[in-house]
Amino acid sequence: MTVEEAMAKYGPSEPTREDFLEIDDRNYTAENVAIVTGGGAGIGRATAHAFAANGLTVVATDRDEDGLEETHSEATEMDLPGEVLTVAGDLTDDDALERIVERATEGGTLRYLINNAGIQTVAPIESFPIEKYDLMHDVMQRAPLVLTKHCLPHLRANDDGRGVVGNMCSVHGHIVTRDKVAYNTIKFGLRGLTQSIAAEGEGRVRAFSVSTAYVKTALVAKQLPDTADRRGMTVDEVVENVMLERTRVKEMMEPYEVANLFVMGCSEHSKHLNGGDMTHEGGMSLTY
Repeated sequence: MTVEEAMAKYGPSEPTREDFLEIDDRNYTAENVAIVTGGGAGIGRATAHAFAANGLTVVATDRDEDGLEETHSEATEMDLPGEVLTVAGDLTDDDALERIVERATEGGTLRYLINNAGIQTVAPIESFPIEKYDLMHDVMQRAPLVLTKHCLPHLRANDDGRGVVGNMCSVHGHIVTRDKVAYNTIKFGLRGLTQSIAAEGEGRVRAFSVSTAYVKTALVAKQLPDTADRRGMTVDEVVENVMLERTRVKEMMEPYEVANLFVMGCSEHSKHLNGGDMTHEGGMSLTY
C-alpha cells in the first residue's frame, strides 16, 4: 500500500461543524483565549476548531505556516463562531514561546493552554539517535513546561484567578511500545508535569492530560507503509494485528473526537478533573 492509499484509508475524515461538541459554559466566549500548539494539522487543528465552535478566541501555533493558514481557512469555511488566530513559531525557541503567549494575551483574556504538538521517531534503544530524543523532549515536554510558566501569571491574574492547562499525552504514557523509547519516556514525563501543575494550581488553575491510542492523523497514516515494510506485514495487518490488537474498540479515533475531550476537560463541567488523565484508548491499557 502506498502512502497515498494509506492516507485515503486510515487518514482523518473531514469534520463538519456538527462533529464538534458544544458545551454551555460561561467562560466559552470570544473574550477568552485558548492557545493550541501543533495547530497546523491533525489533533491540534481539530482542537483549534473545536474551541472556536464553542465561541472562544483561539491562538493556533505551529512551525508550519501553510498548515496554519489551512486551519484558519477551514474555520472560516465552517463558519465557526469563535475566531482562529495563527502564530507561526518553533517550540524549541524560547523567544518564540514567549511571543506565542504575548500574542494570546493581545487577543483577550488567556484562560486555556493546550499542549498538543508532537513528533515521533521509531528506533531500538541501541541505535536511537540522541539528537532526535533531544528534539522530541524539547517539543513535547520542555515547551509545555515553558509555555505553562509564561501562562500561569496571566491565568492567576484573571478576575476569578482560574485557568486550565490540557496536555496531549498518550496510551504510551501508561504502557509502552518497543522501539519508541523517547516517545514513551516523554509521555510518562508529561503526566508528571500535568500533576505538578495541578499541585501548584491551588485548585484554581487546573491541569489534566488526555491519553488515546492510535488516532487517524496524517502523521500516523504516512508512517504505516514504512512500518509494514519493517515488520514484513501489510498495512492492514499492522493496523489490525499491531495497533488495534489489544484494544476492545476496533477502530482508531478521529482527531475531532480527541478535540472534544479537550473541550469537555477545560469546561466548568470538569472542575474535579485536576491532575488526572482522560484515558480514552479503547481499553488497551485497562483490560486483559
